[in-house]
Formats: sequence, C-alpha cells, structure tokens
Amino acid sequence: MTEASAEKYRVGIAGTGAIALASAAWLRQAGHGVTLWSPGGRGAEALRTQPLEASGVQPCTVTIEVADDAAQLCHASDVLLLALPVNGHKQVMDALLPYLRDGQTVIVSSMASLSSLYLHEAALRAGKQVTVASFGTTVLTARRESGTQVRVMTRRKAVGVSALPGANVAEAVALCTALFGDGFFAQDSVLASALANVNPQSHGPLAVFNWTRIERAENWPQYHCMTPGVSRAIEALDLERRAVAQAFGIALGPIEEHFARSFGTASARLEDIAGELHAKRGGPPGPVRTDTRYVTEDMPFGLAFVEALGQIAGVPTPATRTIVDAASLVNGIDFRAQNDLLEPLGLGNETVAGLLARL
Repeated sequence: MTEASAEKYRVGIAGTGAIALASAAWLRQAGHGVTLWSPGGRGAEALRTQPLEASGVQPCTVTIEVADDAAQLCHASDVLLLALPVNGHKQVMDALLPYLRDGQTVIVSSMASLSSLYLHEAALRAGKQVTVASFGTTVLTARRESGTQVRVMTRRKAVGVSALPGANVAEAVALCTALFGDGFFAQDSVLASALANVNPQSHGPLAVFNWTRIERAENWPQYHCMTPGVSRAIEALDLERRAVAQAFGIALGPIEEHFARSFGTASARLEDIAGELHAKRGGPPGPVRTDTRYVTEDMPFGLAFVEALGQIAGVPTPATRTIVDAASLVNGIDFRAQNDLLEPLGLGNETVAGLLARL
C-alpha cells in the first residue's frame, strides 16, 4: 500500500456477486468503511447478522454494513463501486442517479459497452457533478462460495483507469490506489477502458467451442480447453478488437500482453500461455450453466459492442460476428438485442468524431 492509502473512505458497493464480496472484504481489511447493497433484493441479507469470510490471496473475516436501497447506499458512501454484471448496469445506474451527490465518485468495475458514458451523460442531464471512473477489468478475480464466503484468487498486477470528465483521471487513479493499493495507471478515455477488456474475446470462443461441456455441466478446466484451435479463434477476435480501437485513435496491445500483465505469464503464443496457466493454476473450471456471463454478458455487451463500433468506423468484424451468431444460435437468443445501452447511447446514428467528442 502507498501513502495515499492512509486516508480512509466510506465505500458503497452495488452488487453481491464474487467481485462485490471480494472487494468488500479487501476494502474492509484495508480499514475502509464498506456498505453493501443487493440490487436484486436479498443477496446481502446474511451479512446483516454474519461476518464476511474471505479465503485465498488475502484471507480475512470482516463485518460490513448492508443498505436497504439505493438511496441508503448513496447516503452512506463517499465512493460508490458498481461490481455487478454489465447487463445490470443501466438498471442500477438509473436507481442510483436520483441520490448521487455532487463530488461523489462512482467506480464501474468492470465497465463495458460504454456504460460509464451512459451514467456520466445521465448525471449531467440531472445537474449532478460526479466523477465516473472505469476499470476495463476487475482488480480482483474471485469465486462466490456462499452469501457470506468468497475466495479471492488473484489481485491483478496492473489495472487501467479512465474517468469522466477526462480531466479527473489523475484524481481517479489516486483514489483507486488509496482503496486497493498500487498498480493503477491512467487510460486515455472510457472507450480505451471498454476496448481494453479482453474477456469477451477470450470467453466467447471458449464458450462456443466448449458448449456441450457447459450444457452437460461437466467439470472442464478452461485453460486446458483453450486448445490451439480455440486460441486461433480468440486471436482473430483480438485482431478485430484492436483494429476497431485503432479506428478510434486508440492503440491497444495484443491479448498476450494482457495475460502477461495480469497473471505474470512468460510465453509468447496464446496456446502456450493457456498451457502455462493450466499448469500454474489447475483451472479455473469453466462455466457449467448456460446462463454463464460468458454469453449473457460478454456476447451483447462485449462482442456485439465491438461489432457496433466496427459499423460506425467501417471496420469489418467477421470473426466477432460469427461468434455472436453461433452463441445466439445454440442459445435461441438474439444476443445483440440483449444490449440495453446501445440505443440509449445513440450509437446506431453516431460517427467516429461524434463519439470521440462525447468522451
């Protein structure tokens, strides 16, 4: 931890999944006040009377507060952390918006499909002066084991941060450092944060090409199943992600760099990185439910979003389109229609210059 972490904050967390519980334990262990709110209703009920137990990289047992609603969460907090799947971002942002206070910072972890821009523009229309900070990925990786137990598997070594307004990015990096410790770096824009997240590119092919395993609820180690062919598909999606980013003036490194930065891998080729991670971690196990976020979140808000940006910029994304089509076909769901941010953001009628001006 750095000297900046000497200041303590009251942090309100929206969400009760793995990342929300892991963040709550991490922040409380660091001495910050933590209040948790379950947007779904009852996800935090057990924590009203029982402590939160974290195992893994930072084992601890802590007590946290539980808010009844969005108003109570905002009132109790200096900083808000949205730690929930992006398919819940718009609904939760709409619930929080009336109660945000001038000067508050909202951290979106992790942001996708420009959900932070949606909140920023909605706050401006409501006359609220808030900072919206974005992570392109989560600071922690974790597994929720029960309503009061979470296993924290990884604290990522480096995490990019962007901010709206953009002039507040240095302040946002300092705040994140105070909360979680070192390793944060400034990103140029919220779009850079959105496109820096490689989860959709890695999760999409993994899910599609291991779909029978998911439907049969088999125990499958996902890095072991990131075979050369699956790795080739992931690399194709990653090339399209980077081409779309380049069209918006954003230079992004390849997915191999992400793995090296996040997990300390040394191999150059993706298929070898997968083998290295499997040998090191023995997993993690792949999803065993057809409503996995690998499709419900990463398809509409990750890959379909890249596809939409490609249409704005005139960049072809055939590999991305193929994976979204395949996932939609086997699920019987049009995942493009599941994105509830594209229309409110007006991306269908946007231009490259117009979108960049909003950032």
